[in-house]
Amino acid sequence: MDLSTTLGRLDRPSGDAATERYRVAMLAPPWIPVPPPGYGGVELVLSLLCEGLVRRGHDVTLFAPPGSRSVAEVREVLPEPHEDEIQISIHEADHVGRVFDALDRAAAEGNAYDVLHDHSGFTAVAMANRIDLPVVHTLHGPFTADTIPFYQRHGGKAHLVAISEAQRDSAPDGVSVDTVVPNPIDVDEWPFRAEKEDYLLWVGRFTPVKGPHRAIEVARAADARLVLAGPVQPGDEEYYRERVEPHVDGDRVCHVGEVQGERKRSLFAGARALLMPIRWQEPFGLVMIEALACGTPVAAFAEGAACEIVQPGVNGFLVEDEEQMAAVLRDLPGISPQACRDSVAERYAVDTVVAGYESVYARAVSAALRV
Repeated sequence: MDLSTTLGRLDRPSGDAATERYRVAMLAPPWIPVPPPGYGGVELVLSLLCEGLVRRGHDVTLFAPPGSRSVAEVREVLPEPHEDEIQISIHEADHVGRVFDALDRAAAEGNAYDVLHDHSGFTAVAMANRIDLPVVHTLHGPFTADTIPFYQRHGGKAHLVAISEAQRDSAPDGVSVDTVVPNPIDVDEWPFRAEKEDYLLWVGRFTPVKGPHRAIEVARAADARLVLAGPVQPGDEEYYRERVEPHVDGDRVCHVGEVQGERKRSLFAGARALLMPIRWQEPFGLVMIEALACGTPVAAFAEGAACEIVQPGVNGFLVEDEEQMAAVLRDLPGISPQACRDSVAERYAVDTVVAGYESVYARAVSAALRV
C-alpha cells in the first residue's frame, strides 16, 4: 500500500468497526443503472447499501452506469449502460479498467479510497492485486464448474463475502470466504397486507433455472390462478415460447411482463403466496424477502438460501417437489402475514447489513496496513 493511502487511514480516529469512517469506492456492474428501473437484484442491493453506508457517516462513491442515482456520490463510468449485453466481457473490462484508473488518480491527488467494494463480476477480482487498496468482493452468483477454477486462482486477491450460509458452504477447496453478509431490505418500503387476493405469484427472469414452468405445474395441480412477472431476456426466447407461453391464457395463468415500483409492490402484497420452484443452489433470492416483507408467505424447494430464509410453518414452506408444493398451499391460512413480515424485519435490515460490511472493511483495511 502506498504512503498516501496509509496516511489517509492513520490520521483518522482509531476505534472499532462501528466508529471508523471509510472512504468506499462502490463498484456496480456495467449493465443496469442503480437503482434498477425494473429487473436487477444486484443494483437494488447496491442502492440500499450505499444509502445505509452514507447514513452511518461513510464517504461513498458509486461507480455505475449512466442514469444511476444515489445519496452517495455517483460517478458514471461508461458512455451508456448495456442491459442487453450482460456478461459481455469487453464492457466489464472497460468498466473496471476505467474505475481502476480513477482510483489511481485519487491516490495520486492525495485523496485515496480506503477500500474498493466490488459487485461487478470477475475482472476486478482477477486484477485486485494491481491496485493499492484492498478489494472486498460480494459473491452474487453460485460456485459453478466455470467459476470454481477462477476463484481458486484469483479469489485470494480479494476479501470474498458470501450472501448466505449455503453459498459459503458451497465454496470449493482453496477458496476462503471472509464472512456472510446477506442482502438487505428496507421493510418500510414494502406495503403490508393481511388480506390476500386469489392468486399465486412467481417473479423472475424467464429462464429454466428460475422454474416458471414448474410454477405453472404447481398452480395447475392446486387449481389456483398464477401470475407470472418478469422479463424474457435475450437467449431465453425459445424456452419461453416452448415451455411457458402455451400455458398463458390471461385467466388461470397470466404473464404481466416486467413490473416495478408500486405495481410490483402491489403484486407481492396481494398474492396468497410466492412460489420459488428453483432447482439449483440459489445464493440468496431477493424476491423471497420482498414477498415476506409484504406479509406474503413463500413456498420454496429446499435448495440453497431458501433453507435459511424460509422458516417452515412460520413464514412459508420448504418442499421437495411440485406435488408437495401444490399440497402445502392448502395450509396457507395457518401462516400469519405479520409473522412473515417480522421474520425479515431485523435479519435483513439495511443497518444490519451495513454493520456486517463495516466489519469486513475494518478487517480488509487492517490487513492492507500490515503489508
